[in-house]
Amino acid sequence: MKFKGIYTPVVTPYDEDFVCNEEALAETIEFLIKSGVNGLVIAGSTGEYYAQTMKERIKLMEICKNLIKSRLPMIVGTGAIRTEDSIEYAKQAKRIGADALLVTTPPYAYPTGREIALHALAIDRAADLPIMLYNYPGRMSVNMDRDTLDRVGRSKNFCGIKESSGDINRLHMLAREYPHISLSCGMDDQALEFFAWGAESWVCAGSNFSPEAHIALYRACVLEKNFQKGRLIMTAMLPLMTVLEQGGKFVQSIKHGLTLRGIDAGPPRKPLQPLNKEDKRELREVITTMNKTISSITGEPI
Repeated sequence: MKFKGIYTPVVTPYDEDFVCNEEALAETIEFLIKSGVNGLVIAGSTGEYYAQTMKERIKLMEICKNLIKSRLPMIVGTGAIRTEDSIEYAKQAKRIGADALLVTTPPYAYPTGREIALHALAIDRAADLPIMLYNYPGRMSVNMDRDTLDRVGRSKNFCGIKESSGDINRLHMLAREYPHISLSCGMDDQALEFFAWGAESWVCAGSNFSPEAHIALYRACVLEKNFQKGRLIMTAMLPLMTVLEQGGKFVQSIKHGLTLRGIDAGPPRKPLQPLNKEDKRELREVITTMNKTISSITGEPI
């Protein structure tokens, strides 16, 4: 499988009692498909998988598969502390008909590169599906090092990596030394750099509510090879990325951004709390300014 384009890690809309709002979820998926994104990630961090039971996650996979109806690739996250749980999520994803898996490092345990690889290879054997690795040391505490990458590279299924370390030297290393594992941008404020180094996909939470802007940057850099235009678009997007990352309010901001588009994404699950009035005002203003600027650059309405 070749990962190309914009992949949205879909939020899980909740009612006020924190039950999945299936109507809002259906609206979200229809909105994203019509907007032109290239794939959907279910049970990713933005979908709050960490706050869901195994039963809830499997049900969510099934609901989303029925909603997507194979119109776009569906990638299922297998993140869990226990390898056994990740294997079960992979098996269920295979049963449901997922197109690929997202495999991350088990958090908290601080596994070695070899242990991360053995974890990932166990998931691979259980499902035999294309895999996008997810390197996010900010949350998992360790990197998928060369030992990890060399070991998993022996399987044809490891065909992509979402790189979220923020380390530009790792970006260079992956592009130069592991060209068989396609690069996917997982650090939004480095998207321009990723595209310059050959990344052809971007897993971006902000595309839940602003797919047009993210698609515009991808189109300029990857399809048109117009990095001058890309820099202008990226300059317009950076204030949004700053707002999303500040103060530990990432998921809440993504969900409120979608609510501003007319789809009630509801509150985040605890321990996270909704945005306050000032946060909401700031997010609305930065989105409005970004959209106006990008529209003037591309000549297309947002």
